[in-house]
Amino acid sequence: MSERKPIESWLTDMDGVLIHEGVPIPGADAFIKRLRESGKPFLVLTNNSIYTARDLHARLRRMGLDVPVENIWTSALATAKFLDAQRPGGTAYVIGEAGLTTALHDIGYVLTDHEPDYVVLGETRTYSFEAMTQAVRLIRGGARFIATNPDETGPSTEGPLPATGAVAALITKATGKQPYFAGKPNPLMMRTGLNAIGAHSETSAMIGDRMDTDVLAGLEAGMETYLVLTGLTTRDEIEKYPFRPSRVVDSIADLVDRI
Repeated sequence: MSERKPIESWLTDMDGVLIHEGVPIPGADAFIKRLRESGKPFLVLTNNSIYTARDLHARLRRMGLDVPVENIWTSALATAKFLDAQRPGGTAYVIGEAGLTTALHDIGYVLTDHEPDYVVLGETRTYSFEAMTQAVRLIRGGARFIATNPDETGPSTEGPLPATGAVAALITKATGKQPYFAGKPNPLMMRTGLNAIGAHSETSAMIGDRMDTDVLAGLEAGMETYLVLTGLTTRDEIEKYPFRPSRVVDSIADLVDRI
């Protein structure tokens, strides 16, 4: 097997890699600092579509992680990029919060419940039964179904919460229509992110804590992959998958010297 080229750009997941339940993971600050000092292109990614990049920049900064707005890439931004390429200036009925609605407004989309081109499902703190009912009726009426990410649960201090993938399954059951997921593990999110920072997959690495999203997305995008053990996937679970990461490390602290 041919040897990979040196890593010139880095993509890293946020939850489970840099932070955990609102607290920085040891080594995350040193990793971000080293990246910024190196001048290498990098992105912090998240499948969560609730927040805008500016929101996340402020939240991370309060935790001591100074990530510029332009170095943050969310599933909402990837979804907007996809829709802008597919149907510029379209219309959408949206279930989601500011991260998603702002991204769609920024590409010139009109948000409406009157014969929209798309129903776009994202993350929200309070899923409304009325909104889901409206989504079902619009999809059955011909709207195309898009979802920001397939994550079935999300973390909270009280335990797991139903997330976009779970709600998408409900809507699919009621409509018979599967959504197109723009976020991880779709390599589309990785490729649009790489394009945003002018990077190439053969000289890029993806760091994540989940085999089924982060590692899979990096692998399918042609990137080197690093699994950290500070999040959801444990070392014992790696062997259950038919694919493997390029490297397994205990935490982000182990990658500071690789930059």
